[in-house]
Amino acid sequence: MRVLVLGRGRVGRSLAAALQEAGIAHDLAPGAEPPAPALTAAADVVVVAVPDQALPAVAAGLTGTPLPEGGGVVHASGALGLGVLAPAGTVVGSFHPLQPFPEVRGAEAFRGATVAIDATTPALLARLEALAVAIGARPRHVPDEQRTLYHAAAVLASGCVVALAARAQRVLEGLGWPADDALAALLPLMDGTVENLRVQGLPAALSGPLRRGDDATVARHVAALGDAGDALGRDTYITLGRTAVQLAGELGIDPTALARVTDGLDAAVAR
Repeated sequence: MRVLVLGRGRVGRSLAAALQEAGIAHDLAPGAEPPAPALTAAADVVVVAVPDQALPAVAAGLTGTPLPEGGGVVHASGALGLGVLAPAGTVVGSFHPLQPFPEVRGAEAFRGATVAIDATTPALLARLEALAVAIGARPRHVPDEQRTLYHAAAVLASGCVVALAARAQRVLEGLGWPADDALAALLPLMDGTVENLRVQGLPAALSGPLRRGDDATVARHVAALGDAGDALGRDTYITLGRTAVQLAGELGIDPTALARVTDGLDAAVAR
């Protein structure tokens, strides 16, 4: 297999690094201009690794591009379906690594990660599955009709976690903590929580007053956030608190205690 990666941004260069370590023949070319015909003619898979908003233009630029028999063009978007690649031909697919790339990362970013794949032909789907396995990832077929919810789950588990850390940091900043000190205090806590998730899974990794059904402590938290003028932090606590109560219920925590927590959260919303 030979792979052509179009796009020299964070994802494209990271994927090229993973292909290099796996010993997979590949080329890396800019995504902003049509690739040389000699490159596409030699590529079994062309991976378009550009921002979502640039995909339609890149796909249009690939119209009539020569590919080997059975070769296909795939994008690396998590949110978009296969239709965006229609100008590039009928053999198209997607190859989305379920990983954040705020910067160029090495081959280790793909090891053990899930890669969402889809394709218009069984042959290309099998090729993408083999490609994911070759770079140490776990392929998962995610068809178009599942794409939006799949990507929403990814955002909840990644971008929203960063946003949650920012909210917690700002609560501590409100107490006079320097921003760097606040984040430095929170990161080991978040690391420990992720490790608990890895080892214990859900719902066992849940901890704190929401797991215990401690309605008095939860009520004080909600009130304090409101008194501090942090309406967004208060609303975030309430929303996530509801999910935590559901998890606590799965753990067999006293339903009466959990009902008191839920009632307190409901009352806070009503105020």
